[in-house]
Amino acid sequence: MDYVTLFPFADYWWFYGGFTLFVLGLLALDLGVFHRHAHAVSVKEAFVWTLVWVSLALAFCAALYFYAQWKFPLDPRLAGLNHAALATQTALEFLAGYVIEASLSVDNIFVFVVVLGYFAVPSHYQHRVLFYGILGALIFRAIFISLGAVLMQFHWVIWLFGGFLILTGIKLLFAPEKPIEPEKNPVLRLLRKLMPVTPALHGDKFLVRLDGVWSATPLLVCLAFIEISDIVFAVDSVPAIFAITREPLLVFTSNAFAILGLRSLFFLLAGVMHKFRLLKYGLGIVLVFVGLKMVWLNEAFGGKFPISWSLGLIGAVLSLSVLASLLIPARSGPGHPPRNHPRPASTSS
Repeated sequence: MDYVTLFPFADYWWFYGGFTLFVLGLLALDLGVFHRHAHAVSVKEAFVWTLVWVSLALAFCAALYFYAQWKFPLDPRLAGLNHAALATQTALEFLAGYVIEASLSVDNIFVFVVVLGYFAVPSHYQHRVLFYGILGALIFRAIFISLGAVLMQFHWVIWLFGGFLILTGIKLLFAPEKPIEPEKNPVLRLLRKLMPVTPALHGDKFLVRLDGVWSATPLLVCLAFIEISDIVFAVDSVPAIFAITREPLLVFTSNAFAILGLRSLFFLLAGVMHKFRLLKYGLGIVLVFVGLKMVWLNEAFGGKFPISWSLGLIGAVLSLSVLASLLIPARSGPGHPPRNHPRPASTSS
Protein backbone atom coordinates (compact mmCIF):
# COMPACT_ATOMS: atom_id res chain seq x y z
CA MET A 1 0.00 0.00 0.00
CA ASP A 2 1.28 3.45 -0.94
CA TYR A 3 2.00 5.89 1.86
CA VAL A 4 -0.92 8.20 2.63
CA THR A 5 -0.03 11.63 4.00
CA LEU A 6 -2.07 12.25 7.14
CA PHE A 7 -1.65 16.02 7.05
CA PRO A 8 -1.39 17.14 3.38
CA PHE A 9 -0.25 20.73 3.01
CA ALA A 10 -3.18 21.60 0.73
CA ASP A 11 -5.57 20.82 3.61
CA TYR A 12 -3.44 22.10 6.46
CA TRP A 13 -1.85 25.29 5.10
CA TRP A 14 -3.95 27.18 7.65
CA PHE A 15 -2.37 25.18 10.47
CA TYR A 16 1.18 25.92 9.29
CA GLY A 17 0.32 29.62 9.16
CA GLY A 18 -1.42 29.60 12.55
CA PHE A 19 1.36 27.62 14.21
CA THR A 20 3.99 29.98 12.81
CA LEU A 21 2.08 32.97 14.22
CA PHE A 22 1.79 31.13 17.53
CA VAL A 23 5.56 30.58 17.68
CA LEU A 24 6.29 34.20 16.73
CA GLY A 25 3.84 35.32 19.41
CA LEU A 26 5.66 33.23 22.03
CA LEU A 27 8.99 34.72 20.97
CA ALA A 28 7.58 38.26 21.07
CA LEU A 29 6.13 37.62 24.53
CA ASP A 30 9.44 36.17 25.70
CA LEU A 31 11.63 39.05 24.51
CA GLY A 32 9.14 41.92 24.76
CA VAL A 33 7.65 41.13 28.17
CA PHE A 34 9.56 38.57 30.23
CA HIS A 35 13.05 39.57 29.04
CA ARG A 36 12.49 43.18 28.09
CA HIS A 37 15.31 44.28 30.37
CA ALA A 38 18.70 42.63 29.88
CA HIS A 39 19.68 40.50 32.87
CA ALA A 40 21.65 37.40 33.73
CA VAL A 41 19.39 34.33 33.62
CA SER A 42 19.62 32.35 36.86
CA VAL A 43 19.47 28.56 37.05
CA LYS A 44 16.11 28.83 38.84
CA GLU A 45 14.66 31.02 36.07
CA ALA A 46 16.07 28.70 33.41
CA PHE A 47 14.53 25.68 35.17
CA VAL A 48 11.10 27.33 35.27
CA TRP A 49 11.28 28.27 31.58
CA THR A 50 12.45 24.77 30.67
CA LEU A 51 9.37 23.38 32.41
CA VAL A 52 7.20 25.87 30.52
CA TRP A 53 8.58 24.88 27.09
CA VAL A 54 8.43 21.14 27.82
CA SER A 55 4.86 21.50 29.15
CA LEU A 56 3.82 23.36 26.00
CA ALA A 57 5.29 20.60 23.84
CA LEU A 58 3.50 17.88 25.82
CA ALA A 59 0.22 19.83 25.75
CA PHE A 60 0.53 20.15 21.97
CA CYS A 61 1.21 16.41 21.73
CA ALA A 62 -1.96 15.66 23.69
CA ALA A 63 -4.00 18.13 21.61
CA LEU A 64 -2.64 16.55 18.43
CA TYR A 65 -3.71 13.10 19.64
CA PHE A 66 -7.27 14.16 20.41
CA TYR A 67 -7.52 16.10 17.15
CA ALA A 68 -6.34 13.05 15.19
CA GLN A 69 -8.89 10.85 16.97
CA TRP A 70 -11.65 13.22 15.86
CA LYS A 71 -10.37 14.07 12.37
CA PHE A 72 -9.07 10.78 10.96
CA PRO A 73 -12.48 8.99 10.90
CA LEU A 74 -13.83 11.91 8.85
CA ASP A 75 -11.08 11.68 6.21
CA PRO A 76 -12.25 9.51 3.26
CA ARG A 77 -8.62 8.83 2.30
CA LEU A 78 -8.19 6.94 5.57
CA ALA A 79 -11.29 4.76 5.22
CA GLY A 80 -10.72 1.20 6.37
CA LEU A 81 -7.69 2.07 8.49
CA ASN A 82 -7.40 1.79 12.27
CA HIS A 83 -8.01 5.43 13.22
CA ALA A 84 -7.26 4.97 16.92
CA ALA A 85 -3.89 3.38 16.11
CA LEU A 86 -3.12 6.18 13.62
CA ALA A 87 -3.88 8.81 16.27
CA THR A 88 -1.58 7.09 18.76
CA GLN A 89 1.14 6.73 16.13
CA THR A 90 0.85 10.45 15.27
CA ALA A 91 1.31 11.53 18.89
CA LEU A 92 4.24 9.14 19.46
CA GLU A 93 5.97 10.25 16.25
CA PHE A 94 5.74 13.87 17.37
CA LEU A 95 7.08 12.94 20.80
CA ALA A 96 9.94 10.88 19.35
CA GLY A 97 10.87 13.71 16.99
CA TYR A 98 10.83 16.17 19.88
CA VAL A 99 13.07 13.92 22.02
CA ILE A 100 15.56 13.42 19.18
CA GLU A 101 15.76 17.13 18.35
CA ALA A 102 16.07 18.15 22.01
CA SER A 103 18.81 15.56 22.54
CA LEU A 104 20.80 16.56 19.47
CA SER A 105 20.50 20.18 20.65
CA VAL A 106 22.82 19.37 23.54
CA ASP A 107 25.71 19.64 21.08
CA ASN A 108 24.44 23.12 20.21
CA ILE A 109 24.62 24.03 23.89
CA PHE A 110 28.30 23.10 24.09
CA VAL A 111 28.98 25.29 21.05
CA PHE A 112 27.04 28.14 22.69
CA VAL A 113 29.21 27.85 25.81
CA VAL A 114 32.42 28.02 23.79
CA VAL A 115 31.35 30.82 21.44
CA LEU A 116 29.80 33.08 24.10
CA GLY A 117 32.95 32.68 26.16
CA TYR A 118 35.25 33.30 23.20
CA PHE A 119 33.52 36.58 22.32
CA ALA A 120 33.28 37.56 26.01
CA VAL A 121 29.53 38.13 25.87
CA PRO A 122 28.38 39.28 29.33
CA SER A 123 25.78 37.05 30.99
CA HIS A 124 23.09 39.76 30.82
CA TYR A 125 23.39 39.95 26.99
CA GLN A 126 23.53 36.21 26.33
CA HIS A 127 19.75 35.78 26.25
CA ARG A 128 19.45 38.49 23.57
CA VAL A 129 22.07 36.83 21.35
CA LEU A 130 20.49 33.40 21.76
CA PHE A 131 17.01 34.82 21.13
CA TYR A 132 17.94 35.99 17.63
CA GLY A 133 19.98 32.83 17.16
CA ILE A 134 16.86 30.76 17.85
CA LEU A 135 14.78 32.96 15.54
CA GLY A 136 17.25 32.38 12.73
CA ALA A 137 17.35 28.65 13.53
CA LEU A 138 13.56 28.41 13.15
CA ILE A 139 13.74 30.06 9.73
CA PHE A 140 16.54 27.80 8.48
CA ARG A 141 14.87 24.68 9.88
CA ALA A 142 11.63 25.58 8.06
CA ILE A 143 13.60 25.84 4.80
CA PHE A 144 15.43 22.54 5.44
CA ILE A 145 12.19 20.74 6.33
CA SER A 146 10.44 22.04 3.19
CA LEU A 147 13.32 20.79 1.03
CA GLY A 148 13.40 17.49 2.92
CA ALA A 149 9.66 16.94 2.46
CA VAL A 150 10.06 17.35 -1.31
CA LEU A 151 13.16 15.15 -1.54
CA MET A 152 11.71 12.37 0.64
CA GLN A 153 9.32 11.56 -2.22
CA PHE A 154 12.29 9.95 -3.99
CA HIS A 155 13.32 6.57 -2.62
CA TRP A 156 17.02 7.14 -3.32
CA VAL A 157 16.94 10.17 -0.99
CA ILE A 158 15.78 7.92 1.86
CA TRP A 159 18.84 5.73 1.30
CA LEU A 160 21.05 8.82 1.05
CA PHE A 161 19.73 10.33 4.30
CA GLY A 162 19.90 6.98 6.07
CA GLY A 163 23.49 6.32 4.99
CA PHE A 164 24.49 9.84 6.00
CA LEU A 165 23.00 9.39 9.48
CA ILE A 166 24.78 6.05 9.94
CA LEU A 167 28.13 7.56 8.95
CA THR A 168 27.53 10.59 11.19
CA GLY A 169 26.69 8.34 14.13
CA ILE A 170 29.80 6.22 13.59
CA LYS A 171 31.92 9.37 13.37
CA LEU A 172 30.40 10.64 16.61
CA LEU A 173 31.20 7.31 18.29
CA PHE A 174 34.81 6.95 17.19
CA ALA A 175 36.18 10.27 15.92
CA PRO A 176 38.21 12.32 18.43
CA GLU A 177 36.76 15.65 19.56
CA LYS A 178 38.14 18.74 17.89
CA PRO A 179 38.35 22.17 19.55
CA ILE A 180 36.01 24.86 18.24
CA GLU A 181 37.99 27.71 16.68
CA PRO A 182 35.70 30.61 15.69
CA GLU A 183 38.60 32.71 14.40
CA LYS A 184 39.23 30.16 11.62
CA ASN A 185 35.63 30.09 10.35
CA PRO A 186 35.57 31.24 6.69
CA VAL A 187 32.15 32.92 7.01
CA LEU A 188 33.34 35.05 9.91
CA ARG A 189 36.46 35.98 7.95
CA LEU A 190 34.19 37.07 5.09
CA LEU A 191 32.08 39.14 7.50
CA ARG A 192 35.20 40.96 8.70
CA LYS A 193 36.15 41.71 5.08
CA LEU A 194 32.69 43.07 4.27
CA MET A 195 32.46 45.45 7.21
CA PRO A 196 34.60 46.63 10.12
CA VAL A 197 34.21 44.94 13.48
CA THR A 198 34.55 46.89 16.69
CA PRO A 199 37.04 45.48 19.24
CA ALA A 200 34.63 46.10 22.14
CA LEU A 201 30.93 45.74 22.85
CA HIS A 202 28.53 48.66 22.49
CA GLY A 203 25.83 47.67 24.94
CA ASP A 204 23.36 45.18 23.46
CA LYS A 205 23.75 46.52 19.91
CA PHE A 206 24.65 44.25 16.99
CA LEU A 207 25.50 47.17 14.70
CA VAL A 208 26.88 50.59 15.61
CA ARG A 209 27.59 53.68 13.51
CA LEU A 210 31.10 55.05 14.12
CA ASP A 211 32.42 58.05 12.20
CA GLY A 212 29.61 57.64 9.69
CA VAL A 213 30.42 53.97 9.01
CA TRP A 214 28.30 51.02 10.14
CA SER A 215 30.35 48.50 12.05
CA ALA A 216 29.56 45.07 13.48
CA THR A 217 30.00 44.52 17.19
CA PRO A 218 31.27 41.25 18.70
CA LEU A 219 27.61 40.41 19.44
CA LEU A 220 26.84 40.27 15.70
CA VAL A 221 29.94 38.17 14.99
CA CYS A 222 28.94 35.82 17.80
CA LEU A 223 25.37 35.60 16.45
CA ALA A 224 26.68 34.82 12.96
CA PHE A 225 28.77 31.93 14.28
CA ILE A 226 25.81 30.54 16.23
CA GLU A 227 23.64 30.63 13.09
CA ILE A 228 26.34 28.87 11.07
CA SER A 229 26.66 26.22 13.76
CA ASP A 230 22.91 25.58 13.78
CA ILE A 231 22.85 25.11 10.01
CA VAL A 232 25.55 22.46 10.40
CA PHE A 233 23.58 20.72 13.17
CA ALA A 234 20.37 20.89 11.10
CA VAL A 235 22.05 18.73 8.46
CA ASP A 236 21.99 15.90 11.05
CA SER A 237 18.81 16.62 12.98
CA VAL A 238 16.31 17.18 10.14
CA PRO A 239 17.05 13.85 8.39
CA ALA A 240 17.00 12.15 11.81
CA ILE A 241 13.40 13.25 12.42
CA PHE A 242 12.37 12.29 8.88
CA ALA A 243 13.59 8.81 9.84
CA ILE A 244 10.95 8.79 12.58
CA THR A 245 8.07 10.28 10.60
CA ARG A 246 7.41 11.25 6.99
CA GLU A 247 4.85 13.85 8.04
CA PRO A 248 6.31 17.36 7.45
CA LEU A 249 3.80 18.82 9.93
CA LEU A 250 5.17 16.62 12.72
CA VAL A 251 8.77 17.32 11.73
CA PHE A 252 8.13 21.08 11.70
CA THR A 253 6.25 21.27 15.00
CA SER A 254 8.60 18.95 16.93
CA ASN A 255 11.60 20.93 15.65
CA ALA A 256 9.98 24.22 16.62
CA PHE A 257 9.17 23.17 20.19
CA ALA A 258 12.65 21.72 20.74
CA ILE A 259 14.33 24.88 19.44
CA LEU A 260 12.07 27.14 21.51
CA GLY A 261 13.31 25.44 24.65
CA LEU A 262 16.96 25.53 23.63
CA ARG A 263 17.79 28.88 25.29
CA SER A 264 16.43 27.93 28.71
CA LEU A 265 18.15 24.54 28.40
CA PHE A 266 21.42 26.34 27.72
CA PHE A 267 21.17 28.48 30.87
CA LEU A 268 20.14 25.39 32.86
CA LEU A 269 22.94 23.08 31.68
CA ALA A 270 25.80 25.41 30.67
CA GLY A 271 27.59 24.97 33.98
CA VAL A 272 27.34 21.16 34.06
CA MET A 273 27.88 20.26 30.37
CA HIS A 274 31.24 18.68 31.21
CA LYS A 275 29.47 16.07 33.35
CA PHE A 276 27.68 14.57 30.32
CA ARG A 277 30.87 13.38 28.63
CA LEU A 278 29.34 10.03 27.54
CA LEU A 279 26.20 11.56 26.02
CA LYS A 280 27.88 11.84 22.62
CA TYR A 281 28.06 8.03 22.48
CA GLY A 282 24.34 7.82 23.16
CA LEU A 283 23.68 10.35 20.41
CA GLY A 284 25.92 8.39 18.06
CA ILE A 285 23.98 5.18 18.73
CA VAL A 286 20.68 7.02 18.17
CA LEU A 287 21.86 8.40 14.83
CA VAL A 288 23.01 4.95 13.69
CA PHE A 289 19.64 3.51 14.76
CA VAL A 290 17.53 6.07 12.92
CA GLY A 291 19.76 5.67 9.85
CA LEU A 292 19.22 1.89 9.92
CA LYS A 293 15.51 2.56 10.39
CA MET A 294 15.45 4.47 7.10
CA VAL A 295 17.49 2.05 5.01
CA TRP A 296 16.50 -1.32 6.50
CA LEU A 297 14.29 -1.60 9.59
CA ASN A 298 11.18 0.02 8.09
CA GLU A 299 11.18 -2.42 5.17
CA ALA A 300 11.99 -5.35 7.46
CA PHE A 301 8.89 -4.57 9.53
CA GLY A 302 6.49 -4.29 6.62
CA GLY A 303 7.07 -0.62 5.82
CA LYS A 304 7.03 0.88 9.32
CA PHE A 305 9.20 0.05 12.32
CA PRO A 306 6.95 0.33 15.44
CA ILE A 307 7.15 3.91 16.70
CA SER A 308 6.67 2.79 20.32
CA TRP A 309 9.80 0.64 20.01
CA SER A 310 11.70 3.54 18.47
CA LEU A 311 10.71 5.92 21.25
CA GLY A 312 11.54 3.37 23.94
CA LEU A 313 14.95 2.57 22.44
CA ILE A 314 15.89 6.24 21.97
CA GLY A 315 14.80 7.13 25.50
CA ALA A 316 16.67 4.16 27.00
CA VAL A 317 19.93 4.85 25.13
CA LEU A 318 19.97 8.54 26.02
CA SER A 319 19.02 7.90 29.66
CA LEU A 320 21.72 5.25 30.06
CA SER A 321 24.38 7.51 28.51
CA VAL A 322 23.49 10.34 30.90
CA LEU A 323 23.37 7.96 33.88
CA ALA A 324 26.72 6.42 32.92
CA SER A 325 28.24 9.90 32.63
CA LEU A 326 27.20 10.67 36.20
CA LEU A 327 28.15 7.30 37.74
CA ILE A 328 31.36 6.37 35.93
CA PRO A 329 34.30 8.55 36.98
CA ALA A 330 36.26 10.25 34.19
CA ARG A 331 39.69 8.91 33.40
CA SER A 332 42.63 11.18 34.08
CA GLY A 333 46.35 11.03 33.64
CA PRO A 334 48.62 10.54 30.62
CA GLY A 335 46.77 9.58 27.48
CA HIS A 336 43.44 10.74 28.83
CA PRO A 337 43.28 14.53 28.62
CA PRO A 338 40.23 16.23 30.07
CA ARG A 339 37.37 17.29 27.82
CA ASN A 340 37.87 20.61 26.08
CA HIS A 341 36.35 23.49 27.99
CA PRO A 342 35.39 26.91 26.63
CA ARG A 343 38.44 29.05 26.22
CA PRO A 344 38.80 32.01 28.57
CA ALA A 345 36.78 35.11 27.77
CA SER A 346 38.50 37.53 25.49
CA THR A 347 37.98 41.24 25.22
CA SER A 348 38.49 41.31 21.47
CA SER A 349 36.64 39.72 18.60
